[in-house]
Amino acid sequence: MKIALAYVFSGFTKHLFYGKICKKVTQKPTKPCEFFMKPTKINNQQDLLFETRLSDILNPCHELYLLSDHIDWSTLEHEFEGLFIENKGAPAKPVRLIVGLLMLQHIFGLSDEEVVNLWVENPYWQFFCGYDFLQWTFPINPSSLTKWRKRMGAEGMEKILAETVKTALTIGAVKKSSLKKAIVDTTVMPKNITYPTDAKLYYKGICTLVRMAKNNNIELRQVYTFLAKKALRKSSSYSHARQMKRAQKERKKLKTYLGRLHRDVTRKIEGNKTLEAIFQPTLEVIEQVLTQDKQSKNKVYSIHEPKVECISKGKAHKKYEFGCKTSIVITHKEGLALGTQALHGNPYDGHTLQGVLKKAESLNGITIEQVFVDRGYKGHGVEDKQVFISGQRKGVTRWIKGQLKRRQAIEPHIGHMKNDGKLDRNFLKGGLGDKLNALLCGIGHNIRLILNFLKGKQSSIFSTS
Repeated sequence: MKIALAYVFSGFTKHLFYGKICKKVTQKPTKPCEFFMKPTKINNQQDLLFETRLSDILNPCHELYLLSDHIDWSTLEHEFEGLFIENKGAPAKPVRLIVGLLMLQHIFGLSDEEVVNLWVENPYWQFFCGYDFLQWTFPINPSSLTKWRKRMGAEGMEKILAETVKTALTIGAVKKSSLKKAIVDTTVMPKNITYPTDAKLYYKGICTLVRMAKNNNIELRQVYTFLAKKALRKSSSYSHARQMKRAQKERKKLKTYLGRLHRDVTRKIEGNKTLEAIFQPTLEVIEQVLTQDKQSKNKVYSIHEPKVECISKGKAHKKYEFGCKTSIVITHKEGLALGTQALHGNPYDGHTLQGVLKKAESLNGITIEQVFVDRGYKGHGVEDKQVFISGQRKGVTRWIKGQLKRRQAIEPHIGHMKNDGKLDRNFLKGGLGDKLNALLCGIGHNIRLILNFLKGKQSSIFSTS
């Protein structure tokens, strides 16, 4: 009788507690304070009176359950603890939680808000991030992922990428001998910007200057927002109707409005050191927008992302793409990403091969002996490795010819990074955002390959039994 009452009481109290938490979960998470102290540790040692451990109720053959035991979380925690100092501010969130969320985000191609929301609903995700009891609240504010990415930087993401390669070797998803043969190719990582036109750039510049002037209490002579919006609409309508002279007239109006605003703001902030420091980067970008023409080099294609480049890869369906070039190094057999690197300045593919291979070797502690590339890498200048180019005939045996045919295997892997991951559209800001997103896409791709390997391994065991 006492045992039965205890079960009823535990269920009743849990129901009441769950009802209170549900109200909190439906609310928007509060904005966290800035934290600088060393990260906390996830403590699963003490049992909870009315809670059951996830390790007792989850499927131990689930791929995320298995993967959580093979990743060396302690090494990652030790690496990232150095980013914080002692005894200042609130403790940071656990490193395993943040790294796990970043992995899950790029495995499934989710936004910061989506991965936090789904984490509350999925007990396997919680167990993967180190929690052995079901959590009913948001683990972090989604904006914390942005701060952690900046804090880790490109070097931190490279360490996580190297850990995924190490994990793949540990569980047998890839052989160590496979790391000696690699396929290298480049693709475009598009930035999250609208298709650039002169009219859009002029209108965006007007809106940006007016907003900044308002935020800094600068009274402008005229804001032109209504006139600019009207001119932009007319320009678009005339261009659609192929009335190019009328469209050009409206674009000229927009350029005039932007030039007047640019000169007005420059006069108002002259001599004020603080305002000059705030406005100077934006004014330089807008000045470049006003002076560039069709023949100009290093054009500005976006006001908020001035470093975006126009890249033509010869695609029939997409003549130009706006973002940055990304180099990808994968193993020849399994397709495991050994290195992903954002390359600014739209360099020639052949000139990037040496640096990309050195970076992949330094990350994973390996030596790549054979490299398979396409014809865009002619004149690469790599002499310490065997480099085979598609269509090459000199020095190609029958066996090498068969190996060279598999060079195209990198294309579907790039497609998976774009469709399943987040390589198809980069939402992270600036040049640092390009580097981080490229590395995170490689991390997500490797984890997907490992999960598929574990899933196939389990299915084969069940089929034979």
